[in-house]
Amino acid sequence: MDRMKVHELSVAGAYEFTPPVFPDHRGLFTAPFQGAAFAEVLGHPLRVAQTNHSVSRRGTVRGVHFADVPPGQAKYVYCPRGALLDVVLDVRVGSPTFGRWEAVRLDAVDYRAVYLAEGLGHAFVALEDDTVMSYLCSTGYHPAAEHGVNPLDPALDLPWPPGLELILSDKDRDAPTLAEAREAGLLPDYQACLARYAELRAAG
Repeated sequence: MDRMKVHELSVAGAYEFTPPVFPDHRGLFTAPFQGAAFAEVLGHPLRVAQTNHSVSRRGTVRGVHFADVPPGQAKYVYCPRGALLDVVLDVRVGSPTFGRWEAVRLDAVDYRAVYLAEGLGHAFVALEDDTVMSYLCSTGYHPAAEHGVNPLDPALDLPWPPGLELILSDKDRDAPTLAEAREAGLLPDYQACLARYAELRAAG
């Protein structure tokens, strides 16, 4: 099998993985997640505690979501149906890329995936109806440890496509701005995140 292509994003701790896709007269085959390629880049395996599956109407925005660190929740996400714009936001207080975001189109053509380390914020918008997002998560769902930042925070200026009617949950629409979340002490600490990453590498 051809090698997975890996690109480090401008937000530290986030990576784009592009697998080879093999079409033929039957359809196609691809492997969006490959453990060996992941471990080679990150220095540790991805421990999957839970997989999530969402189906979204065109214009649906989910996020910006993140979890307390430690332990945090790393995510490896890809789109097996439809298309979406995936957004990584650095919400780690003290990070050199704090407040920076990067967006990657994920779709059922290239089967590109994005990895977000613990402490990073995640959001996406569905570009087509019935868009599916598949998530591999390093920890399970812990409601008390999970938080959000408003995806419409004007200070963030996230790249939601113009002319698209955005659909949000009440929880996401009522989430604090990044500045409010920081003031309330909800955001992860960058040094705690670095310690968590070192712990994962040491454990192999």
